[in-house]
Amino acid sequence: MRNHEVTEIQPLLTEDGSLREPGWSKRLVQQYDRRQIKAPRFRIKEWDYYLVLNEDYAGAFTISDDGYIGLQSVSLLNFKEGWEHTETILNAFPMGRLALPATSESGDTVYRDRRLQMSFAVSEGQRRITCRFENFYNGKPFSCDILLHQPDMDTMVIATPWKNKKTAFYYNQKINCMKAEGTMHYDGKTYTFRPKSDYGTLDWGRGVWTYDNRWYWSSGNATVDGAPFGFNIGYGFGDTSAASENMLFYGGKCHKLDDVTFHIPEEDYMKPWTFTSSDGRFEMDFEPVLDRAARTSALVIVTDQHQVFGKMSGRAVLDDGKVIEVKDMMCFAEDVHNRY
Repeated sequence: MRNHEVTEIQPLLTEDGSLREPGWSKRLVQQYDRRQIKAPRFRIKEWDYYLVLNEDYAGAFTISDDGYIGLQSVSLLNFKEGWEHTETILNAFPMGRLALPATSESGDTVYRDRRLQMSFAVSEGQRRITCRFENFYNGKPFSCDILLHQPDMDTMVIATPWKNKKTAFYYNQKINCMKAEGTMHYDGKTYTFRPKSDYGTLDWGRGVWTYDNRWYWSSGNATVDGAPFGFNIGYGFGDTSAASENMLFYGGKCHKLDDVTFHIPEEDYMKPWTFTSSDGRFEMDFEPVLDRAARTSALVIVTDQHQVFGKMSGRAVLDDGKVIEVKDMMCFAEDVHNRY
């Protein structure tokens, strides 16, 4: 059944390590337990990724344990000046040593070494991102202290299998529309987030992936008619025949979409994109501003990433038929090919 909603609280996996009930949900009703996974430890991938964004600048923060490699990453993006810098620390064979929480709803995600100290702390109704990165760029440090406000609201959760590998799965939550406040500091400049206009998003992922995957993902948040509005669209994450992860958020409630297609210029990621939908409920134009491009090639690990930030304009339609018009909404859309 297309867009099957999972509503029953239950373990995520069966005894043979396969997904119990593929589909989407509004909360983490299926319970992730690393001990139930039947794949080798080096194939397990777990991460927390936060993006905090406004019209002028953004910060992105990742703590991840991807089995035979860990990638701890911070990005600072300045849209007005047209530059970004991403600094990543690689760890060999963490395989669970980072002890990432089994749920996004409680527990702290922490990474510390001599150069980087980063923490994602969860408490009632809010999330706090703190970071100190020595020699972040040009010998200068980066630091931040950001608070994201998370009221009781719907989120996007999807449990996705792979057709060709029974023990492979992807359990993912996207939390949009978290109002952001706080500061980032780099090179004598302070970047301030204000909750009246600025938002953060969480991408929380746990699973066992197959080796070669290419995915597309786009997300954004804004205030429309006085209420928080957000969207999450994407595909390429395994077998999505049970449900897509395409969803709108408005005033704390989710609105499920069918298929959305990314139309990306083949010759240049910085040329205008368009987005179309099978149900006519997400029709957008996207004007790129900055391409955060990254390529990695190290033995068996090959990645080619284009996370393009830009301005979205067009219309989205809620479940009740209400049309949300957006104009120059700062967001991102990405095309990522990973072999790892």
